[in-house]
Amino acid sequence: MRKTLLAPSLLAADPLNLAGGVESLRNNYDWLHLDIMDGHFVRNMSFGVDTAAALCKKLPDSFIDVHLMIDRLEVILPLFIKVKPSLITIHAETEYHLLHASLMQIKNAGIKCGIALCPATPVRNIESVLNLADLVLIMSVTPGLGGQKFIDNSLDKVRELVSLREVNKFSYLIEIDGGVNDNNIVDIAKAGCDVIVAGSAVFNNDDPGEWLAKVKEALIF
Repeated sequence: MRKTLLAPSLLAADPLNLAGGVESLRNNYDWLHLDIMDGHFVRNMSFGVDTAAALCKKLPDSFIDVHLMIDRLEVILPLFIKVKPSLITIHAETEYHLLHASLMQIKNAGIKCGIALCPATPVRNIESVLNLADLVLIMSVTPGLGGQKFIDNSLDKVRELVSLREVNKFSYLIEIDGGVNDNNIVDIAKAGCDVIVAGSAVFNNDDPGEWLAKVKEALIF
């Protein structure tokens, strides 16, 4: 059997009651996904380093998955490294010349590192640093914009990453984020995703914890 991890996105929770949002999950999550948007690399703005720090302090036993959709890595990345989340993912498209150095900066701090790809970015752009990655995040919508439909050919990238991992004996996990719902989540898992980020599909439910529990059962193959 292969276990698929579920990472509820706190971006879809009530911003005035994030603690209540986490409690509504009733510990049926595997990871907690925190999207950090700067209003420049993407069009939206969201949480900052203080929210990440509070989350790590309040939930020291939870796996905190921080997704940085930001520019100015040299300035901002050290702030999040100081917080010590479980994993920090940076985008391949932002300051590409710093990608290798930034991944090493995260790893050297004892934090797992991830690489994120926007829908228009091919996997080949990161092949030279896949050996460093603990996770590759495939964005299945355009980052920074809400309410979008899942981009179906995102699963082709997932399958490509599965193949590269097998051939090269890499150990990274494959994560997908954007447009996940009841109609596509099983297909996403079957394509080879190890971690599935879901926002609205979780928090728009009357009982987010129950939804997670039911989906976990459906994703056991």
